[in-house]
Amino acid sequence: MTDGPRQRGSAAPSTSEDAAADTGNAAGQSSVALKKEIGLVSACGIIVGNIIGSGIFVSPKGVLENASSVGLALIVWIITGVITAIGALCYAELGVTIPKSGGDYSYVKDIFGGLAGFLRLWIAVLVIYPTNQAVIALTFSNYVLQPLFPTCFPPENGLRLLAAICLLLLTWVNCASVRWATRVQDVFTAGKLLALILIIIMGIIQICKGRHHMCLYPANAFEPFQDYDVGLIALAFLQGSFAYGGWNFLNYVTEELVDPYVNLPRAIFISIPLVTFVYVFANIAYVTAMSPQELLASNAVAVTFGENLLGVMSWIMPISVALSTFGGVNGSLFTSSRLFFAGAREGHLPSLLAMIHVKRCTPIPALLFTCISTLLMLCTSDMYTLINYVGFINYLFYGVTVAGQIVLRVKQPDMHRPIKISLVWPVIYLLFWAFLLIFSLYSEPVVCGIGLAIMLTGVPVYFLGVYWDNKPQCFNTFVDKMTYLGQKFCVVVYPVEDKKKNEESVEEIELKEQSVPLSAEDEQTPKSADC
Repeated sequence: MTDGPRQRGSAAPSTSEDAAADTGNAAGQSSVALKKEIGLVSACGIIVGNIIGSGIFVSPKGVLENASSVGLALIVWIITGVITAIGALCYAELGVTIPKSGGDYSYVKDIFGGLAGFLRLWIAVLVIYPTNQAVIALTFSNYVLQPLFPTCFPPENGLRLLAAICLLLLTWVNCASVRWATRVQDVFTAGKLLALILIIIMGIIQICKGRHHMCLYPANAFEPFQDYDVGLIALAFLQGSFAYGGWNFLNYVTEELVDPYVNLPRAIFISIPLVTFVYVFANIAYVTAMSPQELLASNAVAVTFGENLLGVMSWIMPISVALSTFGGVNGSLFTSSRLFFAGAREGHLPSLLAMIHVKRCTPIPALLFTCISTLLMLCTSDMYTLINYVGFINYLFYGVTVAGQIVLRVKQPDMHRPIKISLVWPVIYLLFWAFLLIFSLYSEPVVCGIGLAIMLTGVPVYFLGVYWDNKPQCFNTFVDKMTYLGQKFCVVVYPVEDKKKNEESVEEIELKEQSVPLSAEDEQTPKSADC
């Protein structure tokens, strides 16, 4: 597992920083490190909270309209849930074999080399996470403001302003404390699950009363409301796979998990079946309150469901959507900042992003970078177009990562693996993945081609910014000074990698930092509980 030069000019600390580090070492300052704050409950909250966004409340109709019947749509939801579980099993093995934060970026980089890993990081930094977070924040603001504008759409500027406030608030929470961020995630994940359980219970009551659409009877479930088409069915599977997006986010924070060898696979085994159950039965519940045609015509399915069944309590549904999206923004900020943190630590992003606060032990520069890039996306009207372009690339790297599991088995068969699954599972996942990928290229070649072109813009950036080691001294000096200013502004310190190998030659990486107080006040102020 090798790659090109990892050190960049910007990663080399300046003389002033060396002196500060030496002073800190001499003074015997205690180390600052990312702490293992994420237990099993919070781990499940991260997975469930990132998978279940606003889609199941607002528009779960993508699968139904392409499957052409309720029965086939439910089968698609179940199969895509099973495939997602298989992919998560593969990631569980990789997560405990390469126990580094950064998820698929770290795995691809270690297995296929620096360029492949950088391209995964490049597309995530440039488009995927900023656009996704911006869209989720806009959905939150839309559902908060809609009751204030019952006869018209909320003003565009008002939506963007509230979305920006949401992002700034949650960025502050994540900068303040890992524990606060995980508690917010736990609470809002529980809230969205309670809302979906309410929907499912109402659906069960309707079924018990016999008040449901005829399409739920087995004899009528597969009666199509439009002609079956192989291409549309493939598109239904693609929509279903996208609906489960976020299942791999826990791998981004592996180093902050309590007992990752136990809790990473355990959280996956709990969360994926739970989400599959919720998706299937929520869709059954929706059909008890409206016909397939009404469901397809609705712009907010959960709201229509509430209006039909909850009466005066129908306000619960829009609030549930708002709470769901608020938690979704928090989960995305939390995990994506760790991806950028991991990229900076490997020398693929400016080293400022790989620093953490001396007392709060949170990656403040990475969080601020994530927030600013998302705020910039709020200023553009091309977010949804960009998502269409890079959605294909995001799915492409899922398959590349799972293929890396097979490559790693061949290249290093004796490597210690706390979890070792049968290679049948990654093969099954890759067959399904290849089917969807080929269909995507066939059905939307221009969109996929533009997505590939956006990704490939990272190739010259990699060779100029990462691989080229002998940059001009004036450039290195400028970057060092800007990095040091950022360090002083955010009160953060550089991480130092301490690599240890056990008897099986397993590489475990711990973030350790020798900190020096940036002021007399910092020296006297105790660290937070997160440290």
